[in-house]
Amino acid sequence: MKRQLRVFLLRWVLNSLGLWVAVRIFGAGYSHLGTAGVVWEFLLAGIVFSVINSILKPIAVILSLPAILLTLGLFILVVNGLMVYISLLITPGISMTFMESILTGILLSLINYIVSATLELHQANKAQERL
Repeated sequence: MKRQLRVFLLRWVLNSLGLWVAVRIFGAGYSHLGTAGVVWEFLLAGIVFSVINSILKPIAVILSLPAILLTLGLFILVVNGLMVYISLLITPGISMTFMESILTGILLSLINYIVSATLELHQANKAQERL
């Protein structure tokens, strides 16, 4: 249970950081509350994104499966962008266009892929050390 909580917290913080980087790169709008306010806004956006991603994304993937198969998987980029777009609509203070959301979805997918690969390597090394 502790490991799952650590993994969730790591993903939450890295998703929040990825959202911040994407907003800075793509020039999307966010309210300037000062440093502490911006940190809390992006942490809130990260948790909203995590919840939306875990609840709505499986449903969206199943519903868009014909389009995903027809485009050989490229439509999943649109699904990821939609999850980011919905998350930022719910989060106050941060706004982004749909195209920027698709690019942000690509960035967040890369971040989550790197985190997953790193955690799997770490788990494999720990298992090997036990032997």
